[in-house]
Amino acid sequence: MPGPSNDNLHKALLPQGLRDLLPPDAEAEAEAVGKLVAVLASHGYERVKPPLMEFEENLLSGAGATMAPETFRLMDPISQRMIGLRADMTTQIARIAGTRLAHAPRPLRLCYAGEALRVKGSDMLPERQIGQVGAELIGSDAIAADIEAVTLAAEALTSLGIEGLSVDLTLPTLVPAVCRAAGVPGTALDELRRALDHKDAAGVKAAGGKAASVLQKLLASAGASAPALKAIAALDLAPEAAAERARLVAVAEQLAKAMPSLAITIDPVENRGFEYHTGVSFSFFARGLKTELGRGGRYRTDNGGAGRGEDATGFTLYTEAVLEAMTPHRPAPRLYLPAGSNAAAASRWRTQGYVTVAGLVPALDAAAEARRLGCTHVLDGELAVSV
Repeated sequence: MPGPSNDNLHKALLPQGLRDLLPPDAEAEAEAVGKLVAVLASHGYERVKPPLMEFEENLLSGAGATMAPETFRLMDPISQRMIGLRADMTTQIARIAGTRLAHAPRPLRLCYAGEALRVKGSDMLPERQIGQVGAELIGSDAIAADIEAVTLAAEALTSLGIEGLSVDLTLPTLVPAVCRAAGVPGTALDELRRALDHKDAAGVKAAGGKAASVLQKLLASAGASAPALKAIAALDLAPEAAAERARLVAVAEQLAKAMPSLAITIDPVENRGFEYHTGVSFSFFARGLKTELGRGGRYRTDNGGAGRGEDATGFTLYTEAVLEAMTPHRPAPRLYLPAGSNAAAASRWRTQGYVTVAGLVPALDAAAEARRLGCTHVLDGELAVSV
């Protein structure tokens, strides 16, 4: 059989970080998204659907400003204004909550599913088109809201049969609070942040000034929840940093009680990917998978500025990583219907979970035709016969 022509190969080429999702992966993704959203809905999270693009000033305002480097922009030919293709859906949900649903009772629970597009991928997530499923709990600063966000994400992932689940808690506001108390100059913060992100203890010592000792101890404390909390609790922190620590400790302890089977780790200095978060944040992982399944945490909505924002927490799960962590998808059995087959019999087999593939013209060998079309069975009278 001749191979594909150069013309066809050229047409199949896509920009870096983009791909076609083919059978059975596309079906597996749709099924997984449906199950995830069903779990969120069962906890009172109502689904919303924001547009794929918005005016640039809306999409990149407030917390959305951190996504500016990842956002594709273009000129809207109708309004003659710049618009952006969303790189993340969280800030869109926050906009909806603060405008269209401003008068809805709080706390407001919303969920979503859709695609986001980024200028470039990362080492951990090379795809530029990212499937997202998430939930946002808006209008509460209670510790119970933090616990709900983490446990809900864990329940949603568990519903897909993902095993070896773990959550890594972080507190991106702790390092800035420690630095402010120690009088670390703003000019040193970027270098210090880079050193912490790369787990570079020597770099932290060089850039940390009076905060270096505490920051090195925080860096060394990362790990399993119990020893990490013990190490963090032993630190002598100024009032602002101590209050941040207390929140992290409370969330970790209550989460361990709420979900004793969930493995919990703590990294008190992690900041990458949490630039707009304002409190306890988290990432989910699965055993044997390097890519994170999703992330979330506490943040502050913009609500049009002028100090009208709200406390919120939530999470986003990445469908590509979720699919990789799931057990391989088992497609439904496919039943070939020779041309002229009994419609009622075919209908009965569909109710039993079979996918039916109708023959449009008579075939000399129905079983061979069934195999050619990727079917597992052929309808013979009213019976499904394996091929």
